[in-house]
Amino acid sequence: MVKKIYLDHIGIATSDLNESSVFWNLIGLIQGEEDEIVEDQGVKTRFFDTSKNNPSIKSPKIELLEPTSSDTPIGKFLDKRGPGIQQICFRVENLPEMISLLKNNGVLMIDEEPRIGAGGKHIAFVHPKSTGGVLVELTQYD
Repeated sequence: MVKKIYLDHIGIATSDLNESSVFWNLIGLIQGEEDEIVEDQGVKTRFFDTSKNNPSIKSPKIELLEPTSSDTPIGKFLDKRGPGIQQICFRVENLPEMISLLKNNGVLMIDEEPRIGAGGKHIAFVHPKSTGGVLVELTQYD
């Protein structure tokens, strides 16, 4: 059975949301209304839409991620690698079903059950050991 899957967003680690936002605004991305702090991940997020041309289609976004402290996952990422792409997120039809499919096929999951991420969305992370070194986030679409 073919599953519907879409690029949801690309997460970019940064030490300063405002400084990093300049470029994305300059090239014409549409900055979201409000930043959000996701306490359990120790991160402040800011999203940018890549298109508002067709409101019926959910276009991929850019997510800037600023750590709330240096001992958070994003803080550690910045210390180790510096600013840059931290993760890629795909939107799936049924997140629990996708997690089961991956686990049943030997894929190592960071989250074996969905949890709440930015925007109150259910998310789960796939371990980079199973993806060729890329942190993959999965989210369920509405």
